[in-house]
Amino acid sequence: MAKRGALVGLDIGTTKVCVIVAEQSEDGEVHITGMGTSPSVGVRKGVVVDLDATTRAIEEAVDKAERMAGLRLSAAVVGVSGGHLASQNSRGEAARMAAVPASDREIVHLLPRDFVVDGQDGVKNPVGMYGTRLEVEAHIVTGASTLLANLLKCVQRAGLECDALVLEPLASGEAVLSPAERELGVALVDIGGGTISLGLFASGGLCYTAVLPYGGNHVTNDIAMGLRTSFADAERLKIRHGCALPRQVGEDELIEVVHVGSHELRVAPKRALSEIIEPRVSEMAGLVKAQCGRSGWAYRIPAGLVVTGGTALLRGLPDLISERLGIAVRVGVPDVPGSMADTVSSPAFATGVGLVLHAVRQRRVGRSLNGNGTVYGRVR
Repeated sequence: MAKRGALVGLDIGTTKVCVIVAEQSEDGEVHITGMGTSPSVGVRKGVVVDLDATTRAIEEAVDKAERMAGLRLSAAVVGVSGGHLASQNSRGEAARMAAVPASDREIVHLLPRDFVVDGQDGVKNPVGMYGTRLEVEAHIVTGASTLLANLLKCVQRAGLECDALVLEPLASGEAVLSPAERELGVALVDIGGGTISLGLFASGGLCYTAVLPYGGNHVTNDIAMGLRTSFADAERLKIRHGCALPRQVGEDELIEVVHVGSHELRVAPKRALSEIIEPRVSEMAGLVKAQCGRSGWAYRIPAGLVVTGGTALLRGLPDLISERLGIAVRVGVPDVPGSMADTVSSPAFATGVGLVLHAVRQRRVGRSLNGNGTVYGRVR
């Protein structure tokens, strides 16, 4: 198989750092060749709060990925999240579309959605067309300059250059959404450990973005408090026995709980665990519903909602969100060929896989990786 060079995605999340290494063949197929993960302890709600801890986590994940892929990594496409991100849709003359943010903010993406040639809208690619006036409708994403700089500093201290910063729901969408869903209109909800990233897609492109400061760790904290156990044991219970709908749990099912501060085991009904989880997941669904309503695009998602991220593995979560929002919900799982397909075939790796797929898409159309003419690499 003829290859076109390695592509690297770096997902720095609240609970884990994930590095995905892929290669693209001459015929366009993308094959995952390496992966490395490490616990993330220096990130809170998508934002770096400890430079040293985050750098060490990146180094550990990179080392594992390098050993699996059998090569040295020098640069990566980096995912970005956090409540400091904001977005807007803007329309103006293509030659004058400056979109200058405030002095304390920086453009992450400037994504053209449609072009207007001499008043004719709906033009996807104006290259080669005749016209006297060209306008563009674009989706603009900005972030806090200092917080983006801290993220880049960790990446560079770990020995990598940043080819581009890519918004998390944009990356995840590459991995789990079909072209038909993007065109018809769909909501993507990526539930990580510390944040919920929402992306609304319509007419083939991203039209609304929001990041909410809630995630799977909130569920784990509720379990720890409700069952009086440690955070680590609460996480274990959530992963092994958690369910977002109590009615899906048998009344006679039991679980063993380790009492906080001791090794003492006690038995508790599994339904009690589910009854702790349900209110928090319902609250998250309500926040997503409210955000969709505020976006003004809620009527443009007939394809329903796709939920991904590690928390999407929680049993009953899609059913509860579907009931709460009144729309069809499915779990988004990356679908890539190759021997490592099964390894990354999980919602937890949607962003990591999507980062390399985003790089492939931009390479194919000859655009800069982040879509605004800037390649990130140096902290100013």
